[in-house]
Amino acid sequence: MPLTPAPFISLNDITVHYLGQTLFQNLSLNIYKGEQWALVGQSGSGKTSLLKTIAGRYNVVNGSIAHHYYKEYLQTHQQKEGVFTSRHLIAEVGQKHNFRNLSTNLSNFYFQQRYNTTQAADAPLVASYLSAVADAASTEGYWDYERVISTFQLEPLLQIELIKLSNGETKRLLMATALLKNPLLLLLDNPLTGLDIQTRTDFDNLIAAIAASGITIIMTSSPTEVPAAITHVAILEKGTITATNPRSDYRPDRISTIPVFTPEAGELEALLSLHKMHTFQSIVRMEDVSVSYGKKQVLQNINWQVLPGERWALLGQNGAGKSTLLSLINGDNPQAYSKKLFLFDKKRGSGESIWDIKSKIGFVSPELYQYFPSHNTCLQVVESGCYDTLGLFRKSKADNADLALRWMRLLGIEKEANIPLKNVSASSQRLSLLARALIKNPPLLILDEPCQGLDQHQQQRFIHLLDTLCRSSDTTLVYVTHYPEEIPDSVNLVLHLKDGKVTNNSILA
Repeated sequence: MPLTPAPFISLNDITVHYLGQTLFQNLSLNIYKGEQWALVGQSGSGKTSLLKTIAGRYNVVNGSIAHHYYKEYLQTHQQKEGVFTSRHLIAEVGQKHNFRNLSTNLSNFYFQQRYNTTQAADAPLVASYLSAVADAASTEGYWDYERVISTFQLEPLLQIELIKLSNGETKRLLMATALLKNPLLLLLDNPLTGLDIQTRTDFDNLIAAIAASGITIIMTSSPTEVPAAITHVAILEKGTITATNPRSDYRPDRISTIPVFTPEAGELEALLSLHKMHTFQSIVRMEDVSVSYGKKQVLQNINWQVLPGERWALLGQNGAGKSTLLSLINGDNPQAYSKKLFLFDKKRGSGESIWDIKSKIGFVSPELYQYFPSHNTCLQVVESGCYDTLGLFRKSKADNADLALRWMRLLGIEKEANIPLKNVSASSQRLSLLARALIKNPPLLILDEPCQGLDQHQQQRFIHLLDTLCRSSDTTLVYVTHYPEEIPDSVNLVLHLKDGKVTNNSILA
């Protein structure tokens, strides 16, 4: 008769409150040694909240969480000095980093800092950051400094400031940092977001290696990207676990979905007609543009022209130079002044201000999401797009607030209008930033991984809206993604970067 596996962690009829809301009520989940779990479900179903509850960040008002691994650890390890709780045996990788500046020891980075050489130097180097984490680790084990560098291919990044890492490079560093702590429980919140195709392909092997090292994994995931090394899947819906399955019995097509959204054509036309589109001969023109930081060449001899009404896909692996290229266009990179760069028919640095440029661009990116102030309500965040500011720092105008609410309604997030950005789900935060980019119907939309963190329904809703917008206007689009299947039908041109060089500039097949 097979032995029953030992329990690892048990959630026993827990009720969880946060900011006056009930997140879970009478929720139970038992995880045993040797199991690796994925939490799946639609956006807002409670996946991230459940991770935070397990980590001890939310208040369990009824029921209990039994950390069996913690009790076992205390029986086999000498009692450490000071307070040592179950949280010391847990590592988390969330949607945002918490890096700190050297001068202030605060997480007060700002969006453009990575492109400003003198200000970027206030961020620690990757090597020193990893060393500090390794020195402070409360446990020792398999994952040491050399192993994480090798596993996550961090050697080329060691002498680079944290702030200069791409979104995908940052995710790899956060994973490495978590493993340096040699936790018994690793909590991963959508770890595949922001990773290029090759890194996502390698992720199955990584999960298997982590599990083999004795670490238990609980991760959130999209229904279609559950790694093969995961042994069990829990399906959440509106704060309730509706099913738990062994990985072999899991079927992503059984998760309830919402019909594809069709935007109200009349309302979209009305919104687009509120802002008259300017006429330009050229939107972007680059001639032999190169960008370096010290000895590191980020972009090399880029020649690219974007004409009005064109829709481009900007593709490339993590660290290929995509974000730097976009920073030149969006007015965030001071190196633009010395380059042969023309924006909206004017050479950069010929007298136009950054605000002149930003007034013509709607922009969203993972970095903007990382650094956007979160104290404003979602409605204020969207309205701030009318003024090109990161948040609303002036008195709201009634007509702009009404306009913001209409765009939120098109994206299905009007219910979050009066809730602070920091208190809504990650998907609602991202959709608020998308609405902020769309609100002024700009001549140029730069959408850098806009579907990160959105569930399948929300992605379909946004892509459909974007295609409808492109059919109904002359908006120029630059679209960045690591998921080719996500590229809107309206996109028919591609610029592909590799190691800072253009490898393909053509019509999208």
